[in-house]
Order: sequence, then C-alpha cells, then structure tokens
Amino acid sequence: MTKKKSISASKASLVLFLCQMISALDVPLDFKLLDFLMSQPPTITQQSPKDYIVDPRENIVIQCEAKGKPPPSFSWTRNGTHFDIDKDAQVTMKPNSGTLVINIMNGGKAEAYEGVYQCTARNERGAAISNNIVIRPSRSPLWTKEKLEPNQVREGDSLVLHCRPPVGLPPPIIFWMDNAFQRLPQSERVSQGLNGDLYFSNVQPEDTREDYICYARFNHTQTIQQKQPISVKVFSMDSLNDTIAANLSDTDVYGARPVTERQPVLLTPTGSTSTKVELRGNVLLLECIAAGLPTPVIRWIKEGGELPANRTFFENFKKTLKIIDVSEADSGNYKCIARNILGSAHHVISVTVKAAPYWITAPRNLVLSPGEDGTLICRANGNPKPSISWLANGVPIAIAPEDPSRKVDGDTIIFSHVQERSSAVYQCNASNEYGYLLANAFVNVLAEPPRILTPANKLYQVIADSPALLDCAYFGSPKPEIEWFKGVKGSILHGSEYIFHDNGTLEIPVAQKDSTGAYTCVARNKLGKIQNEVQLEIKDPTVIIKQPEYKVIQRYGQVSFECIIKHDSTLLPTVIWLKDNDELPDDERFLVGKDNLTIMNVTDKDDGTYTCIVNTTLDSVSASAVLTVVAAPPTPAIIYARPNPPFDLELTGQLERSVELSWIPGDENNSPITNFVIEYEDGLHEPGLWHYQTEVPGTQTTVQLKLSPYVNYSFRVIAVNEIGRSQPSEPSEQYLTKSANPDENPSNVQGIGSEPDNLVITWESLKGFQSNGPGLQYKVSWRQKDVDDEWTSVIVANVSKYIVSGTPTFVPYEIKVQALNDLGYAPEPSEVIGHSGEDLPMVAPGNVQVHVINSTLAKVHWDPVPLKTVRGHLQGYKVYYWKVQSLSRRSRRHVEKKILTFKGNKTFGMLPGLEPYSTYKLNVRVANGKGEGPASPDKVFRTPEGVPSSPSFLKITNPTLDSLTLEWGSPTHPNGVLTSYILKFQPINNTHELGPLVEIRIPANESSLILKNLNYSTRYKFYFNAQTSVGSGNQITEEAVTIMDEGKMAGILHPAVGAGKAMASRQVDIATQGWFIGLMCAVALLILILLIVCFIRRNKGGKYPVKEKEDAHADPEIQPMKEDDGTFGEYSDAEDHKPLKKGSRTPSDRTVKKEDSDDSLVDYGEGVNGQFNEDGSFIGQYSGKKEKEPAEGNESSEAPSPVNAMNSFV
Repeated sequence: MTKKKSISASKASLVLFLCQMISALDVPLDFKLLDFLMSQPPTITQQSPKDYIVDPRENIVIQCEAKGKPPPSFSWTRNGTHFDIDKDAQVTMKPNSGTLVINIMNGGKAEAYEGVYQCTARNERGAAISNNIVIRPSRSPLWTKEKLEPNQVREGDSLVLHCRPPVGLPPPIIFWMDNAFQRLPQSERVSQGLNGDLYFSNVQPEDTREDYICYARFNHTQTIQQKQPISVKVFSMDSLNDTIAANLSDTDVYGARPVTERQPVLLTPTGSTSTKVELRGNVLLLECIAAGLPTPVIRWIKEGGELPANRTFFENFKKTLKIIDVSEADSGNYKCIARNILGSAHHVISVTVKAAPYWITAPRNLVLSPGEDGTLICRANGNPKPSISWLANGVPIAIAPEDPSRKVDGDTIIFSHVQERSSAVYQCNASNEYGYLLANAFVNVLAEPPRILTPANKLYQVIADSPALLDCAYFGSPKPEIEWFKGVKGSILHGSEYIFHDNGTLEIPVAQKDSTGAYTCVARNKLGKIQNEVQLEIKDPTVIIKQPEYKVIQRYGQVSFECIIKHDSTLLPTVIWLKDNDELPDDERFLVGKDNLTIMNVTDKDDGTYTCIVNTTLDSVSASAVLTVVAAPPTPAIIYARPNPPFDLELTGQLERSVELSWIPGDENNSPITNFVIEYEDGLHEPGLWHYQTEVPGTQTTVQLKLSPYVNYSFRVIAVNEIGRSQPSEPSEQYLTKSANPDENPSNVQGIGSEPDNLVITWESLKGFQSNGPGLQYKVSWRQKDVDDEWTSVIVANVSKYIVSGTPTFVPYEIKVQALNDLGYAPEPSEVIGHSGEDLPMVAPGNVQVHVINSTLAKVHWDPVPLKTVRGHLQGYKVYYWKVQSLSRRSRRHVEKKILTFKGNKTFGMLPGLEPYSTYKLNVRVANGKGEGPASPDKVFRTPEGVPSSPSFLKITNPTLDSLTLEWGSPTHPNGVLTSYILKFQPINNTHELGPLVEIRIPANESSLILKNLNYSTRYKFYFNAQTSVGSGNQITEEAVTIMDEGKMAGILHPAVGAGKAMASRQVDIATQGWFIGLMCAVALLILILLIVCFIRRNKGGKYPVKEKEDAHADPEIQPMKEDDGTFGEYSDAEDHKPLKKGSRTPSDRTVKKEDSDDSLVDYGEGVNGQFNEDGSFIGQYSGKKEKEPAEGNESSEAPSPVNAMNSFV
C-alpha cells in the first residue's frame, strides 16, 4: 500500500510539473518564476478561510494545499498543540495534500471539532504555515415561545412590530410574510429596519390584519424559522366616535379627537446623536426611520463634506445610507433629516472607520545565488497601527536557529552574503485588535547556470512595418544577462531601433524587409553561458488594390462588387463577405467568387453595406461599399431622374423674427423626394449669394423660418431624392426685416503685441446680416490686468484691428470688443486676456552642465531663467553646439553649428549624432516669441572613442606563386586612436566552399603587407577591418588568386568575374572533341620529328635558329614573362564567360608534377599556353590562344615546356 501511494505521489508531482511548465511557456516569464525546475521551499497555495463556519450535518473539509520541491509533508495543530490525526478515526488527510476531512456523517459531532487549526507544509528547504483557521459549526436555534398580545392602534399613530430573531451562527436573514407566504408590501410609510423590526411611520385602516409573520432564514443549514403571527387592529376615528356615542346619553358631550397631522419623530435611532464604528473596506450602513403624518421624507448629508461619489447608495426608500468600500476618509458626522410639511427631526451619527491590517508591501519570494545580498520587506497599515513579528519556518525568529547572514530590522530582514544553508521560509505577521495578516515568503539560495526555454529555431513571421517580438524566456541564478545578435557572426544588437525587455524579449518596433534573418539570444551568468537561435521572416502586407464601389441598382437587377487583393506569396488569404457587419444571407442569389460578390435578382432587402474582409494568418484588411436598391420601372420607358424644382413659393405670417414659407413640390420622377433644402439670399448685404437656411422631410411643404433683423430676405427651395438634387425653385418675394440692436459681439478677440511697447487688438468682424441694423461699429475696451481699475475705450468702424501704443513690455491686459449700431449696443461682451508686445530675453541660462553618455550621445542640463527676464511667452531653450576638432585627425573642417530646440520650460536635453573622439562646444539660449536671449558661456566637452569606419580601400597586387601584396587606406572616420588592423582570409575551392579561416593582427601604423607561403593558383577571400580600444569597425572584403606558373599572373578578381571558370569550361569542351585529339597526335608527331632533327644537327655542329632565340630569351622557368612584354595578346572568346565544368585531366591530388607533364599531349592541348614562336613554342598557336587565364582550384601552375624537352637531349 505504501508503494502504491509513493507511485501515485510521483505521478501527481510529474503531472503538476508538466502543467506548470506548459503554463510557464505560454508567455515570457521572469526567471524567478521558473523555480519549479529546481529545489524550492514550500509555498501555501490554498487554504480555508480564517473564520470557517461549517454545516454541522456535513463532513468538515479544512483545506491546506502547498507546492515545493521536493513535495512537502503536512502536519496540523489544534488550539496551539499538535493534532495527531492518526489517533482519531474520524479524521483523514487527503493523499499528496494537507487537506483534512472530518467525517461527521458517520457518527461524528461537529461541536467536538470546534477550535483553531493551523497547517504546516515542510520539506528540506523550509516550512510554510497557514492562517489560523477557526472552525465553528453553524447554529439555527428555534424561536422561544412567547405570548403575543394583539396590537390595537389608533389611525395615524406610529407602530413597531418587533421580530427579535434567535441568535444564530451566522446571523439569519429576516423578512416579513403573511400566512399565504407572500411578502408584505413595503413603502415609505411601512418598511423593515436593519434589525429586522417592521416600522410603521403612521398606520392606516388597511394595515389591520392578523398574520404579520417574521421569518428568519439560516443559509448554512438551509432552514427557515417562523415567529408566531402578530395581530394588528387599526381603529379609525369614525368607528371610535360611533362606539363612544352608543355608550353615552344624549346630554353628554363626547367626541374623540380627529386624525391630526404630526411632525416627524425618529423611531430609530433614538436620541439626537449616536456612534458607529466600521472597518475599512466594509460596507457602511446607517439607518433613520421616522414617525409622522404625513409620512416624513428622509435626507442624508455629511457635515463638513460631501457624500463620496460612485460609492454612495440609498436603500429602503432612502431610510438607509449605504457606502461601499469605506476608508478612513469616510469618518465623520452623518446627519439624517426627516421632514414633512409640519417640521423636521434630525439625528447625527458619528462614524469612525477603523482598519484591520492591510498590506502596503507584502514579502515576496527571494531567489539568490550563494554570496548575493537581498531583503524581505513586510509593510502593513491599519487603524490602530499593526505590530510586525517574524517567524522562520513557523518558529518565532527570536528562538529560531541563528543564521549569520540574516539581520532583522523591524519590518525588514536583511540578508548579506547568503549561503545555501540560508534557504528557509519566513512568515510575517501583522496584527492589531481588528485582525491579522500572515504571509509566507521563502528565501531560496540556488546556484543555477542559465537555461533558455524558448524552442530552438522558432520561426516568427511578421508583416512589414509592424512590431516584431522575439522571445528568449530564460532563468538562472544569479540572474543571467541577455544579449542579442543577428546572424551567426553578427555584432551585438543595440541602438534605438531595438527595445530590450527585462524578460529577455527583443522587440523590433518597425520591422522591415532587411530585418529578416536569424537572431541569436545569449544568456550568461558566472556559472555558464547558453544561446538559442530563432528565425524572423518579414512578409508583405495584404492590400486591397481594387475595392468594392458604391452601387445603385434597380429592383430585380444584378449587381457585382469587386475585391481584388495583393498579398505575400507565402501567405494564404481567405476572403469573407459581410452584409451590414453580419454574415451574408443563406440565399443562392448570393454568389461569392474568387475576387467578387455577385447578387442576382436584387430585392429591397438586399439594400445595405457590403464589406470584403481579407484575412491571413498575420494580418487583416477590409473595405466596404453601399448598395442602394431603387424601384424597378414597370416598363422600360420609365426613367429615374432628379425631381423637378418646387414652384409657387409663398410667404405668410410675417413677423419681426420669423416668417412661414410654403411651396408646391415638382414631379419626383419615379424616385420619392426625401427632403427639401431651403436657401436664402440677403439682397441688402450680399446680393446674388445664396446661403443654406434649413431642410425638412420630403413629406413637408411648409416651414417656419427664423429671421435676423435688418436683412432683405429672398428664399428658394431645392428638392432631393436618391438620384440627386433638383434645380433651385424661382426665388420668393423679398421680405425686409426691421432693424434691432446687435444680438452678438465679434468673435476670436485677441490681444498680441507686435512691438515691445504696443498691444494689437484684433477680432473677427460681424457679417452683414449679423449687424441687425445700419451704422455697425465696435467699441474696443482694454485695461492692464491687476493694475488699472478703469477701462479705456474707443469706438471704430469698418476695421477689425486696433493698436494701443505706449504699453509696458509683455504685461497682461483685459480686453473686450462690443458691437453697436444706430439702434444701440449688443449684450455685454466677455473679457479675454491678451499681452503687450514681447522683447528679447534678458539673461542666459546658467549652470550649464554636459554629461557624455556614449561616443555619439550627450545630455545637457541647465538652470531655467527667471520668468520675469523672459519678457514674452516662453517658447523653450535652444542649444547651439558645434565640433571644434577631431582628436583622431589634424584637419579642420568648416565649423557647422547645429541647433536643437527644447520646447517649454525644460531644463535638459539630449544631443544625438555626435562624432566619436571629438571636442565640442555648446551654449544655451532661452527663446520667446520675439527671438533668442544671450548665449550662456561656451561649454567644452569631449566624446569618447568609438569603433572606426571601414578602411578606405583594400588593394591586392603583385601576385606570385605563393604570395600576395595587400595595400590599404586608413579609415575615413577613425573615431579614436587606431590600435591595429585585423586581416582574416581563407581559400575558396572549385565548388566555392570556404577553407579554414586565418586571422592576422597588423600594427596600426602599417599600410601594406606581403602574405607569403600561400598555395599557388588558389583563390583567397580577404576580410579586413580596423580596431580602436572600443572595438572593431565594419570590414571590407576582397578576393585574389595566386598565379598559376611563373609566366602567368592573376590579378584581383571580384566575385562577379568568372574568367577562370570560362577557361576551364572551354578546355574541357575541346578536349572531348575527336578532331582535337587527332590534331594533338599530329602535333606530337611533328615535335618528335623536330627533336630528332635538332639532335642530329647539334651533333653535327650545325646552327639552328632556335639556339639564337634561346640566347635572346632566358629560360621562362627562371625569368617568367610579364604581361606587358608584348609576347602574348589577350585571348578573348565567347566561352570565356561560361561556368567552369569538370573534366580537368589532373591527378586526384590536384597536383601536376613537372616530370609527368612534359610529354603530355593532353596537357599541351588543354593546359598552359606556349611561350615561344616558331622556334619551339608553337603549341600556343595550335591551342588557339596566347594567354591562359587563371583557373580555379589548387592546380599546378607549372606548364610543360618544349625547351625542357630539347634540353633533355643535350
């Protein structure tokens, strides 16, 4: 059984681990959250509430779940002592859990298990504890039996029916019902109080009944207790008078007083004041219920403040004030006022908000590596202020085992130079009289090398010009540092075009096509380094190149909308059509094609907006068009057109400010008129110019028009249908309205000085019809703000500007402009604030400081100037800066000053784009609307070294059999003191594969280098860059080939040149031809004959011309021919540009020995060109060329020579 439990526990741990890992990989995580992959102290993950009320009829389940590695074991205490669950048959603990199950349903009693329980989860790394869990069974006692007397009440009096429910746990919910289980109606007059009593502000005859029943519902036990019914009988004044009259003689004076109205009296709370204490975060409920006739109305106020907005609610017909989520700020005096027509009554409730402890900073788990420092902080607040105490592994820290790395300082534990034995779980307890908080936080000391969770070679696809996020989920202890590289050998990524997130993610805010490629994430700490490569592909965005267009179609016709798209060839788009943002109707009339939507037999219900949505896995675009369906013609002769213009316009009901206009519509031409547009002409001020007045629905032919004074009106009407607008109607008769005072004043009044001693007041003049009468003028008034009491005014006409001279420099003025005409003034205008003219600032910014951030960026600080010295609107500060000299070059260029403007009252700014290793000067000036103030003293600063630019050139000359000469120019921008040059090179074989890379460091004062011990007839690729103390600059590349033999030299070849390939291709093609093989045999035979003749003649002592030419020409193996000796011409052939083909007849080791090649006819025909004329080197003439171009590969550069053959006979 034990073994099965162990296996089950292992499986559960594995499942938990995998679940955590899957959830952890959903999003990039901080490395501290990946602790599930390593040893971890226990953490309580689930526990029962502190105050746990249980149903006494059901089993009691006390939850305690925890995680840790290794999985923790669990133990419990009850009422402060160890709770041995093995000795109680009714108590069991769930497997792989600390949750207790107390069996009540099989004979146990819940009351026997009342108490305070606490759970401890422990493993080798520490112990975590739960809250104190108070277990109490719920109680629902019966109502005590009592004899209830009937309530006899006089009409209009107040009444309280007491409920007095039994004390239960938790308290019951109270409600009033009748014998038919129907809730009793409540109102402003009759309502239930917070204590459950039923209050009558005044009783009415209809309140008489015998079944007022109070019910108490106990939710935990799902039981409802019922109080005995209460009887209420209300006596009306009429029935009471009849009863009294029947018992008195005719001579007695009798009569009960009639129902009299009474001013309010508070039924609850009693007295004039009371107090209420509530805890922070709870709901505050305040209640006032009043008696009175008529029924009083309740109103609530807070003395000396406002009721909190968005948190205040009124319930129970405003008798209850409810404030949710109360805080200490809600403390104060709350007054309820009950009022009717006879008077009022009030009560003040003094509310004090206390607070159980609440977190300011709860302690958080701490993962450290050996030797690191850290802190646990536990800060809480409350009212009163809570006390803080610490425990270690569930034991008060004062009696816990000592840890030399630990120091307790009030609410903080400070760890210094921790070791692995410092791992533990710490508990912080914050408590006051209203409650406590308990938090567990572990300190886990680990030494873990970096790990990367992002899958290798993960592919990210992003649309161009969109952000790209490349994940690098990592963890380790100490926390690893993250670096990103592009490509296998790329440099580290940095700069503003990248954003590096704390969780390791690299963000490219605007990804471009050239962002495509491999990116490498490197995580390293002192324990190791790991890297991971991901791929980024940038896709072209999806574009709708032909969008659907607006269509008007006749009923029963056919319409088609186009949606032609352009998308990335690697993305598969899907096209969806919507109608009015919903799916297309399920109708066979709708035909969706590859790039269009066709609707057959259009009906009125097809009218609407059609949207084409194109989705790919990476983006989505859409376009919409409206379809308007118009009535189909009954016969082909019916034409839909714009309506005819209205006619017979008539003005009636002329008043000073209004008139009624009526008209007769013209023919609508088979498309209903939707609306009429009314325009007017002002024949007095703007004759011939028509303005929009209003518009009315197409069913209306009369409109009441509002008019302005002193306007000579004419009106015209335009009809509109779905096809378009009609021609305007003929104008109506003219109507001249009477003059009046102006209704409005000029708008856009401004005061801006153009000179330091003036104020220019401008405004927008009223239009002609706004003047309301003849003689339009403007009264311009001004006074200096906070200085002048009286206004200075002037009246002007036909202008929109007035200049006030002799003003102080840049002071505020109050300005107003009022319109007037011959009949009087417009209403009093509003005032605006303007300023007199600005002057140049007086002082320069002080305390200018420069902080150089890097070789191309600096930050400049300055103190702001006093605003009084700005003498204008502060526009900002301007920084002038220029380069004085480059520290790496003596030459001086023309000084070009640069200016950066920082708007507003900023006191710092960044200077980008600086040149490394240079001396700069700068000054700062303040600017206003007038210009710039004096400059601050020049500040000198220097930028540090940077990486150099690439060398200005790289030339490779003087190729020999085993050497090349390299010459280069220094970088155009050294950006510092050059420390060295780095030369890397590697050979390239026939298949363009790169050989081993050789690296050489060259002193910075060198400008050339001879590379020796190279392979002959071999192509090399060179990489060359310069270095400063900061790092390496960009490299330049070049290729070159060593010569094939002593008579042939190979120059620099760029990758695009393929001469070597072409030559080899031609040789292979010729060597495989039959005619060429025959020719070579004939040549060999002739050479043999010639050699025999030469041998014979030499033995006879005769002379042969070859000897003379041999004397004139040195042995080519000793003195190779140069390209400029005139011996050979340049051979050119169409096949020179063909790619190199295989078939070279060389040994498998790609070398040709001299003694093996001298007599090879194949080598004569396919190999080296001849070097002599008729006296022996006619092989070149037969081969058809005079110079062999360098061949690729590692072939021998030594060629067979007829001279060697001749010398062999000597």
